[in-house]
Amino acid sequence: MPDFVDSAFQIGLVQMSCSKDPKDNLAKAEARAVEAARAGAQVICLQELFTSQYFCREEKAELFDLAEQIPGPTTHAMAKIAAAEKVAMIVPLFERRAAGVYHNSAAIIDAGGEMLGIYRKMHIPDDPLYYEKFYFTPGDLGFRNFNTRYGRIGVLICWDQWYPEGARLSSLGGASVLFYPTAIGWHPHEKAQFGAAQRDAWRTVQRGHAIANGIYVAAPNRVGFEGTPDSGLEFWGSSFVSDPFGQLVAEASVSREEVLLAEVNPKRLEEVRRNWPFLRDRRIDAYSPILERFLQ
Repeated sequence: MPDFVDSAFQIGLVQMSCSKDPKDNLAKAEARAVEAARAGAQVICLQELFTSQYFCREEKAELFDLAEQIPGPTTHAMAKIAAAEKVAMIVPLFERRAAGVYHNSAAIIDAGGEMLGIYRKMHIPDDPLYYEKFYFTPGDLGFRNFNTRYGRIGVLICWDQWYPEGARLSSLGGASVLFYPTAIGWHPHEKAQFGAAQRDAWRTVQRGHAIANGIYVAAPNRVGFEGTPDSGLEFWGSSFVSDPFGQLVAEASVSREEVLLAEVNPKRLEEVRRNWPFLRDRRIDAYSPILERFLQ
């Protein structure tokens, strides 16, 4: 494993709205990625399922046509940017693995344009307007880390962000930062009563992962309203980067398209973990019951 202990690097998160035209979305993402790179980002993360609107609001078999293979057209386009701009990229996609087998995935591309690997979303939700179990097979690659040219990173996706186990395992694998590309928003009829609390819970749980593991956390989300007034989602943006002590070092708006930049400094991990040694004090001899679904 490369030694990145003393190497700080810049990350960039792309927060954007998405249209019904995948070509338009890809072109916008390409432009935003170049913008992030030229602003100093060395590792760039796009939001979950960025090539389309969030189609999981409904269950329609024809929407499987939005999927593509990895490698495929989108990864080829992003690999060209990665090589030209000398940036590593996290490219979340609707992956067609085989006939009838689809995943919510992220391709990780290094700064020379080479593919480092794939992460497949492990936790798949099934909630009103988030009908992901209809489309996605649960990931089977585990919680993977990737050695980019600039640093070792962990990649998880959206619903994974509510589970401390995934964050812990990825952190134990030596990542300096956990990326959570996301698509989350408000139901129109819930926003007034629950909206503030929902967004706060989303930020809080991920900041908790940062604190519990002494690691940076970066979550790019989309913006804009998608769907009908009665059955759509208002995506709340708010992309952010937390440091290893849970402090927000960068945060985007609720509604604007933005490129968010922040520094990841492994020396900060060392500093925090020396003073808050949660990894040292884990009782790994006592945790086997966590493998059970529920304890009677």
